[in-house]
Amino acid sequence: MLKSDSPLSLAWKRLKRNKAALVGGVIICIFLLIALLAPVIYPDNPSKPDLMHSLERPTWEHPLGTDQLGRSILGRIIYGARPSLLIAIGVSFFGLIVGAPIGLISGYSGGRVDFVIQRMNDILLAFPGFLLALALVAVLGVGLKNTVISIGISMVPLYIRLVRGCALSVKENVFVEAAHSLGTPNRVILYRHILPNVTVPIIVQTSLGMGMAILYAAGLGFLGLGVQPPTPEWGTMLGSGRDYIYAAPHVATFPGIAIFLAVLGFNLMGDGLRDALDPRFTV
Repeated sequence: MLKSDSPLSLAWKRLKRNKAALVGGVIICIFLLIALLAPVIYPDNPSKPDLMHSLERPTWEHPLGTDQLGRSILGRIIYGARPSLLIAIGVSFFGLIVGAPIGLISGYSGGRVDFVIQRMNDILLAFPGFLLALALVAVLGVGLKNTVISIGISMVPLYIRLVRGCALSVKENVFVEAAHSLGTPNRVILYRHILPNVTVPIIVQTSLGMGMAILYAAGLGFLGLGVQPPTPEWGTMLGSGRDYIYAAPHVATFPGIAIFLAVLGFNLMGDGLRDALDPRFTV
C-alpha cells in the first residue's frame, strides 16, 4: 500500500512548482537577510551627513549615489529595510490577533452579536484604509510604534470580514453539528473545529497584508507622518527626494524601487500560498 503524502507536503510541492511564488520568496528572504545583516553589509553610519558629497550621482564609492545631506542612499536603503519589515510584521500580527478572534465570534455567534460587530466593521470599512491610518497617526502621533498601531487598526476590518465569512461557511459542516450534539462548549468548537479550517485564508491575507503595510508605511513616511528622520525608512527617503526629482532623480528612484520589490515579493508569495494551500487544487 502506497503511503499518501500529508497535506503539508502536497502544499509544499505545489508551492515549489509555482515559479512566481519562488521569486517572491527569494525577494523576501533577500530583504530579511539585508535587514538582519545590515551592520555587516554596511558598517558605516547611514545617518552621518557629508555635505561635501551631497546629491552625487552613482559612483564606485556610492553605488546608488548620495542624498541632499551627502548620505549614502545604498546604506540608508539597507538600514531602511529594518523599520519597513518591522512595520509589515507588526501590522500583520496586530491585525491577526485582534481581527481574527472578532471575526470568529461574529461568524459563529450570528444574531445580534454578529449584527453589532458587522455594523461597527462597516463603519471602519467606509474609510479607505490609508485615510484611516492617516487619521489615526494624526491623533496618536508620529513614530514607529504609532505607525504600527495606526496601520494595524486599519487592517483589522479586513481580517474581521475575511474570518467571519469563512466561519459562516465552516459552521454549517456536519462535524460542527456533531460537536454541538455532543454538548461540546462553544469555545472548544471555535478553536478546535472552526479555527483550523480558516487558517489558509488567514495565512494568505497575512502575506498580502504585509505588502500593503509596507505601502501604507511608505505613504505615511512620504507625508512626514511615519518613521521620523534621521532613522532611514524608504517612504521618508522617497518624500525627502521629491524636491530633487529633476536635479538628482536617483535620490527618490532607488527607495521607490526598494518599496516596489518588497511589495512585489509579498504579493507573489501571497498568491502562491493561496494556490498551494487551496484544498481544491489537484496535484
